[in-house]
Amino acid sequence: MKLIIQIPCYNEAHTLPVTLQALPRKLAGVDEIEYLIIDDGSQDETATIAAAHGAHHVIRLRNHRGLAAVFNTGLDASLRRGADIIVNTDADNQYNAEDIQRLVDPILNLQADMVVGDRGVSKLEAFSPTKRLLQRWGSWVVARASGLKIPDATSGFRALSREAALRTLVLSEYSYTLETLIQAGNRRMAVVYVPVRTNPQTRPSRLIRNIPEYLAYSGSTILRSYAMYYPLRVFSAIATILIIGGLFLALRYVYFVLVGQGQGHIQSVILAAVMLIVGFQTFLIGLLADLIGFNRMILEETLYRLRGVEMENSNRSSASQIVDED
Repeated sequence: MKLIIQIPCYNEAHTLPVTLQALPRKLAGVDEIEYLIIDDGSQDETATIAAAHGAHHVIRLRNHRGLAAVFNTGLDASLRRGADIIVNTDADNQYNAEDIQRLVDPILNLQADMVVGDRGVSKLEAFSPTKRLLQRWGSWVVARASGLKIPDATSGFRALSREAALRTLVLSEYSYTLETLIQAGNRRMAVVYVPVRTNPQTRPSRLIRNIPEYLAYSGSTILRSYAMYYPLRVFSAIATILIIGGLFLALRYVYFVLVGQGQGHIQSVILAAVMLIVGFQTFLIGLLADLIGFNRMILEETLYRLRGVEMENSNRSSASQIVDED
């Protein structure tokens, strides 16, 4: 059983040595542990520091692509290197590395496809009251969108089985945490949360620069992911609102006509007609999107099988090295 711990990095030369030092060398049920660093176009010596402090594999991206793209790159690289379980953690040593055993145990025991570390965000002292509230609200929204019980939606401390990693495809450019949970729920993966500990903060979050930006990016990610997997629900809801509004205005006009006050309310008739037409069109768009969704499912299954064959036939060396990628 081979475990690869992947760490996305961007200008983490200062914090990376401590993070690597804390990683486990042995775990119960795991025969082999390797560390994979994905350097997201850092402008410091992140890649060199990683290689010098025990990283078995270092992939250096030439341009800064963002966390979601780096996470995808790490999964692909880990699969190519024969990982049976992949653990993702942060380069700033936010998570207690001793809890990696808690992450891998449910996968080893065949109880989960994905295991996520629950930081207890509602009580985490490192978060401000506003941030704790937003974390709880975001977790509730993602839980509704995914159909899963989610206490900590934004935790990046997680483990995936090889099967789950092969089926994971992140399309967002912002972050992988929310989209992968909605994806997992849609694909009926077994997702388990385990309590984990956190270390004192070493630097401010780079993902949440300010609250409005966080809300905008997170909201758009959730809405896009939900609409992709449940398009008929989304468009039907919009269509229902428009049709009800149009019917209300139409009935309102009929009422005024019946009481002899129909003159001067022609605007209601026009607006009602527009809302009814747009409502029916929106519903038809939902039906079309739902049909396209079936084609997407076929493509995803095809991609899953192709990735599996590609990974099995991969002959990349597992020796420690720094690899540059476009």
